[in-house]
Amino acid sequence: MITPKTVTVVGANGTMGANVSAIFASFGNAMVYMVARDKEKSKKAAIKAGKSVKADSIVSHLIPVDYSNLDECVKASDLVFESAAENLELKIELHTKIGKSLRKGAVACTGSSGLSITRLAECYPEEVRGQFFGVHMFNPPYQLTLCELTASPYSDMAMYGELKDYLTNTLFRTVAESKDLPAFLGNRIGFYVMNEALQYAERYQDNGGIDYIDSLLGPFTGRTMPPITTSDFVGLDVHKAIVDNIYENTNDYVHEKFVLPDYVQKLIDQKKLGRKTGEGLYKLIRNDSGEKRMMVYDIKLGIYRDEIKYSFPFALQMKKYLRDGDYDDAIRVLINNKSQEADICLRFLLRYIVYALYTAEHVGYDLRVADDVMATGFTWCPPFAMMEAFSRVCNLGQLMKDRLKPEIVAAVDIDHIIGEQIKSKYDYRIYFKAK
Repeated sequence: MITPKTVTVVGANGTMGANVSAIFASFGNAMVYMVARDKEKSKKAAIKAGKSVKADSIVSHLIPVDYSNLDECVKASDLVFESAAENLELKIELHTKIGKSLRKGAVACTGSSGLSITRLAECYPEEVRGQFFGVHMFNPPYQLTLCELTASPYSDMAMYGELKDYLTNTLFRTVAESKDLPAFLGNRIGFYVMNEALQYAERYQDNGGIDYIDSLLGPFTGRTMPPITTSDFVGLDVHKAIVDNIYENTNDYVHEKFVLPDYVQKLIDQKKLGRKTGEGLYKLIRNDSGEKRMMVYDIKLGIYRDEIKYSFPFALQMKKYLRDGDYDDAIRVLINNKSQEADICLRFLLRYIVYALYTAEHVGYDLRVADDVMATGFTWCPPFAMMEAFSRVCNLGQLMKDRLKPEIVAAVDIDHIIGEQIKSKYDYRIYFKAK
């Protein structure tokens, strides 16, 4: 049974590294070596970790160190978690070092959001190669419980089962098992939607662009955070790394939807990476009195402007029904409204359902996992739950065939993909909100 008492987190000064350290220390009650290039940064990360789980007391479980201590930390650890930047060369370098010190029976894992687990496993000597796994948690892990677990062809599957049990029952993760394919499952689905939204913002820049599209895909469509806002929260550099990886290493029917728009690359080149740098797709400013003001990047003008509070008649009507608890009529409005905005919104939701289930069939081991990854990794209404919302008021298969582009209908067997009427364990009503 895997019950790590001592854990090493490599790259612990990053946001995810600090937060994962907190999870191991609080839920797992482990002593955690927080390894960073700079010990002072590691000390600051330890304080951040305590705050992330609202438990300053765990700081006594966190031991800040720098990379000069890496070997001895790995040798002393029951589990080693790498949380460095999403760069294959860097991760190969780190796992080669970890492999030299990893003891027999200890677990090594990467928090990579989609790089090859098999390739990283090959950094390890044969005698410990089976002890390496992909363990991709979502940020912030205290709030988002999703954890994608991935094995390599070399993995010790008995240890894999024990690790799954530890993640589920000790760290209280929602474990989604994924095949070793680019971006695994959650990001494959989520970043498809996010990047397509960015492409649509460019297409409709004369209508407003970024805030125009986000306004069409807000909480009233079943998601806590609109997709472009989500990208800004994640970081545009991270977004680019994920979609570039998917584009370069996959070739499914939405392949071109993973092409990063030029204006996003322009912002990255200017180091405007999103919320973590203070500006990106959005920019929050404060006046002298401390009053907050949200601005948005205008794609057409190449400058920041005040965010527009759009008021679309179909959205207002949907929100009215949602406030009354009339979810069926809210969905009927979306289906029957003939405006450009309602059409964009509806097609996004239908494409999301289709691609989520299509991807779960190819990347996951069970179609139900599509619900887990979207509900607990993105807090978006999961596909089977959304199918239920639509199926209450229409023939969903026919709606898809009528409203989706012919090339999608030709590429995907709609009847097959929605044929398994799996009852979602998630209630669609908690995701559709009148905000």
